[in-house]
Order: sequence, then structure tokens, then C-alpha cells
Amino acid sequence: MTAPLFHTLFLAALAVSLCLRLFLAQRQIAHVRAHRNAVPAAFASSIPLATHQHAADYTIAKMRLSMASSLFDALLLLVLTLGGGLQYLWQTSALAGLEALGQGLVFVALTTLLSALAGLPFTLISTFGIEAHYGFNKITPRLFMSDLLRSTLLSVLLGLPLLALVLWLMQGAGTLWWLWVWLVWAGFSLILLLVYPTFIAPLFNRFQPLDDKVLAARIDQLLSRTGFKSQGIFVMDGSRRSSHGNAYFTGFGAAKRIVFFDTLLGTLSHAEVEAVLAHELGHFKKKHVAKRMATTFALALGFLFILGQCLTNFWFYQGLGLSSQSHAIALVLFFMVMPLFTFPLTPLSSLLSRKHEYEADAFAAGETAASDLISALAKLYRDNASTLTPDPLYSAFYDSHPPAALRIAHLKGLPA
Repeated sequence: MTAPLFHTLFLAALAVSLCLRLFLAQRQIAHVRAHRNAVPAAFASSIPLATHQHAADYTIAKMRLSMASSLFDALLLLVLTLGGGLQYLWQTSALAGLEALGQGLVFVALTTLLSALAGLPFTLISTFGIEAHYGFNKITPRLFMSDLLRSTLLSVLLGLPLLALVLWLMQGAGTLWWLWVWLVWAGFSLILLLVYPTFIAPLFNRFQPLDDKVLAARIDQLLSRTGFKSQGIFVMDGSRRSSHGNAYFTGFGAAKRIVFFDTLLGTLSHAEVEAVLAHELGHFKKKHVAKRMATTFALALGFLFILGQCLTNFWFYQGLGLSSQSHAIALVLFFMVMPLFTFPLTPLSSLLSRKHEYEADAFAAGETAASDLISALAKLYRDNASTLTPDPLYSAFYDSHPPAALRIAHLKGLPA
């Protein structure tokens, strides 16, 4: 590999990635708009036309912002790489007069801060523009700033020590540094999963034990017959930030928690809540969570190995516009550029995720009534303004869940 060749490959990957993103987004906009004035037959009795049109307009607004964000991200990447932005940040970080490890930490911190500030306007437009306009945003500017400060402080407290350890290993652990870094990252990720439910999540939301005794008893029966154990069933004050509803599991092992958004419980019946929970249980019973974690860890190991091959080759730096060479620069460059080359593989991940969703739906239909899950899904699509008519190509590329009509048809086709 030579610097000019890698330079060309980088520009080609950036062009393909950006054009594909814009092409798919435009297809989604056109398809949703074309089907805006007719509710799909499967939902005609449960979702009014006005609600369907509201969801279409919401989807189109989000797609337009996504297109603008994609263009901006591509421009920012060019400015930081070929435009000399990272080189300038590296030289600026040297002004502190620190040794290599310290300069690396300052450089990564500056790059992260700049990237976060550059993306902040899009977050503000999404939260206080689109989400507010379509009736979903509940977060106040004060709470938004509080969340931002807390998440930043948490990132500093957790991220800087981890980054320091990673850079230290890259510098001093020999040719197999990438393996040691992977072991550290994997251990850190597992510990984070363990402590997140009880120590991190409560920093941002309040969690109260489910106080609906009838629903709690119903859930306990479901857990008992499926052999699932958790640390408890909690209700999260999601309504402080958004009117979107959801339910999820968090943690692993003995630290698993079941969490319902308060907005979800205000919408669904007990039978529907049980069906939604059964779907989430299906992911655990089918070992989807473990499989996804194993895949993530395996990919991380592969990526770190590739980074190890790039680390000492000057063409990697020069091809991306850098005249300096260091472990910190390599780390930043790699994780900036790698998504361009892996983006075309997104449909494979989406396909696997949709397969898991179908399997979880089938599990739920075996433990509860499929009709309850169908009615719950219809309400969630309605209340979250999820489009019922996504573009097939866009959906196949991006969507982690099957399109609404296909998902409902699958549930109706399962044996009673």
C-alpha cells in the first residue's frame, strides 16, 4: 500500500458512503410521501389517516435533517484529515509540553470536544426543532444542559483512564498490544454492563419499582414460566424528556433489570405490556443478546488487529493528510475512517437483527396471545409516529426491526 493509493481509496469510500446515504434517504422521503394519503390495510382499523400523515411528515423531517448531517459529517471529516485539522490539533496538543502519553490524551480530548461541538447544532435542531414540533420533546433547556454536563463528566471520569491505559499498552506492550487492548476493552465493557443499571442510569433518570400489583403479578407469572430471573421490575420517568414509549432490559447476569417507560404503561393494557415483555424475553431465551455481544467483541478484535497493521506504516498517516505519526493519531484516524469502509456492510447487520426480531415475536406469541402483541405494536407505531410505509430498499439497508406490515403479517401467520 502507498500513500497516494490509500488517499484515493479513502476519497472513494467517502464518496460512495455519502452518495449511498443521500440516495437511500431520498428514496425514503419519496416513498413515505407517495404513501402519505392512505393507511395500509393492516392498520386501517387502528390508526387514523391524520395520525398516519403525522408520522409521514415526522419521518420526512428526520430524513432531511439526516441528509444535512451526512453532508456536514463528510465535510468535517475532510477538514480534519486532508484539510489539516488533525495535524493542527496535534501540534496544538504539543504546546502543553507533555510526554507522548500526555500529549496523546490532550489530542484525543481536543478532537472529541471539537467533534461533539460540531454535532451539537444537529442535536439541538432534532430535540427542540423536530421533536418539539411533532409533539414528542418534553425536555427543558435546563434539563438538556444538565444531561449534557453529566454525560460529559461521566465520559471524562470513565473515558480518560481507559484511554490512558489503551495508549500506554499501544506504546509499551509490544507487537501484541492490540490483543491486550482488546482484553482491557472487553473487560471494561462487561463491567460497564454490570454497573450501568444501578450506578449510571440513575444519574439521568428516576427508577421506581412497579407499583401496579396486578400487572406485577402477571409479569411474575410470565417470568416464572419462562425461567427468567431479574433484579426487579422498574418504571422509568421517560416522560421527563420525551413522549416516546419503550421497554428494555439492562445489565446481565444477576444484575438484569426490566425497565418500562412510564409513557408505555400509560398507553398499553396489561395484556399488551405482558406481550411486549415476552418479546424482550425472547431475545434472552434465544440468546440474541449473547450472540450480539460475541459478534461485537469479535469485530472489535479484528479492527484492533487491522489497526495494529496500520500503526507503523507512514502511508496510513500521509494518505489521510497527516505529516506526524503517533499512537494517538493512529487511534483517532482509524476510528474516523473505518466506518466509511464498513458502511456498505450495514445491511448484513440489519438482516441479522430483523431475523432476531422475528424470532422474539414468535417466542412472545408462544407465551402470550399474538393478538395482544399485534395491538401493542400498532399502538407503539402510532404513538411513536413510526412510518408504516418505509421504502423497501432503505428498510433493508438500515432497519433493525422488520417493517410494520411484514411484522404484523408474520405474527398473524404463526400457529395459534
